[in-house]
Amino acid sequence: MSLPEASGRFCYDYERPSVATDIVLFTIREGALSVLLIERGEHPFKGSWALPGGFLRMDESPEQCALRELEEETGVEVSYLEQLYSFGAVRRDPRYRVLSIAHFALTPWQDHSLKAATDAADARWFDCHNLPKLAFDHSDIVGLAMQRLAAKLNYSTIALPLLPKEFTLGALQQVYEIISGKPIDKRNFRKQILARKHIEETGKKSKGDAHRPAMLYRAVDVGKVVYEG
Repeated sequence: MSLPEASGRFCYDYERPSVATDIVLFTIREGALSVLLIERGEHPFKGSWALPGGFLRMDESPEQCALRELEEETGVEVSYLEQLYSFGAVRRDPRYRVLSIAHFALTPWQDHSLKAATDAADARWFDCHNLPKLAFDHSDIVGLAMQRLAAKLNYSTIALPLLPKEFTLGALQQVYEIISGKPIDKRNFRKQILARKHIEETGKKSKGDAHRPAMLYRAVDVGKVVYEG
């Protein structure tokens, strides 16, 4: 191994892999779990759909890189970010050896002003169960992120960052059903959710609903960007 140069740069006698991040950003859109994809504007896979992401800078953590790349390529900021897994198949990138520290992120559905930039030609939401063919190994990354999201439903507050600041129990139950793909008994769901004390009443009720107005709730200590490894 070579010693560091006077400039502070390290030179080595062997090849080293590059490190990147890829971000699976989920939201609930039109009654379905959706993911944000970019159309690649550069080779390799130019014109193909892929996850937002890019290469790690020397002065940033993987989480900082993920948030920066997401904002640069799509214009979206998130309320929840969690490290997912490291993907390191030898030929996952046709250019050279690249390891990806994948993350998944969550945001409530709203009219995000998507803004494709840097090496992204376009940015769009896609139903997770009806995705186009993805570049690199990004289909594997999305699949694992969906599994992780569903697995955390019953022991964490993972569903709450997908909701607006104020929501009904019915809206929360719908998020659980969409992610799990299973119907849930209303009475048991209400009992279990309230027992966890992760949400509290706002003192207000829903408006503009064709049904009877329902109590609005809010998350307790959830709403800032969360980094979980």
